[in-house]
Amino acid sequence: MDMGDVSARLVGRFGPEVEGWLAEVPTLAAQLASRWGLVLGELFQSGASSLVMRCQWPDGTPAVLKLSPDRALLTRQVEMLRVFASSGRVPAVLSTDAQAGAMVLEEVLPGTEAEGLPATSLPQLWGELLAALHAVAPPAQWPWDLRGRCDEAFVRIGRRLSEPAIGARIDQAAWQRSIRRCETLLDTQATLVLLHGDLHLGNALDGGPSRGLVAIDPKACVGDPCFDAVDYVVAGAGHEGVEARCQLVATACGLDGDRLYAWSRVIAPMVAIAHLTYGGPEPVIDELLALTY
Repeated sequence: MDMGDVSARLVGRFGPEVEGWLAEVPTLAAQLASRWGLVLGELFQSGASSLVMRCQWPDGTPAVLKLSPDRALLTRQVEMLRVFASSGRVPAVLSTDAQAGAMVLEEVLPGTEAEGLPATSLPQLWGELLAALHAVAPPAQWPWDLRGRCDEAFVRIGRRLSEPAIGARIDQAAWQRSIRRCETLLDTQATLVLLHGDLHLGNALDGGPSRGLVAIDPKACVGDPCFDAVDYVVAGAGHEGVEARCQLVATACGLDGDRLYAWSRVIAPMVAIAHLTYGGPEPVIDELLALTY
């Protein structure tokens, strides 16, 4: 990964003013490395809100240094990782600096993203991951719930319907249908668990045979357990198909298949927007858009 790609993702999330923060990253990383005794390595796969680089903890533990211009977001993520720590299914937090917007995590090894694992074994692995995460009791007065998570996503992603390339394929009527479906599901939640909240195939890594899948970058919130399986289900578009994958995943994860399929129709337009942005395959986009009707 080069800095150009990192810059494009961060500018897309935070706006052009983030360029100033990026210019200071080498100095900040060097200061943190000196303080914590890190050996810095190469840039690692980074998301839309952070920059990640490989490093080595002083005792030789493979680790990653994560930096974000959104210090509040990173602070929340540290809290969420610590809440899930007892499950053994999230990376251990080795050190943090909230003021600098930095944390050091163990590197998950071998670290293959779930999408790269054998398709036949993945449903069972996903079921085991959800069982471990959802067994963690939500802390008292946990401030984030699935309704707030969904509201934020619909507002943030919905702004993109004004872009000609997006609006030509997804209209306001389709978007409003998804919002109504989401509200119906939220109003009928019977079982509430502490969700990862952003559990797509890129956020679940192979931790080896003794550990299973390990979840990264949680947006922990309380809500319907189906939500932590829906991204995996929708990723079936263009493969075996969303409906067929839904049945497979619902069985493996012990979830209500009808509710899981209903959630897939809620998030399908959001995933379609991502594919339209990054030039995804037309058959995949077509299947996702068909779910919005």
